[in-house]
Amino acid sequence: MTIFKEIVDQEYLTTAEAKEILAGIEAERTLDEDREMRYELARAIEHVNRFAELSAEDARALVEELAEYEKVDEATAHKIADLLPRDRDELRSVYAQQRYSLDGEELDEILNTVAKYV
Repeated sequence: MTIFKEIVDQEYLTTAEAKEILAGIEAERTLDEDREMRYELARAIEHVNRFAELSAEDARALVEELAEYEKVDEATAHKIADLLPRDRDELRSVYAQQRYSLDGEELDEILNTVAKYV
């Protein structure tokens, strides 16, 4: 017998948003002395604490601003908000697997938007 799991809902999160959610879970778990954190949860909390550079509000605002550009889809906007590229080469690496490339002007517009939040 095979058990299939169904995806009920899916949404993109930035690392900063995940940090906010995991902080709530961590606080809840620390209040309950009988309940310990699983290894995976502890590692996830450690990861987001190390790599989240923006606040959750700033990350959401950056994603919304990036989504206004024609060649930035939702997944790419979240990836840019997580990586916060500082130059054209770093931003090009985000688009490396896309079927299109951005010209210099488009790259600069996106980098200027990111620079407002860094």
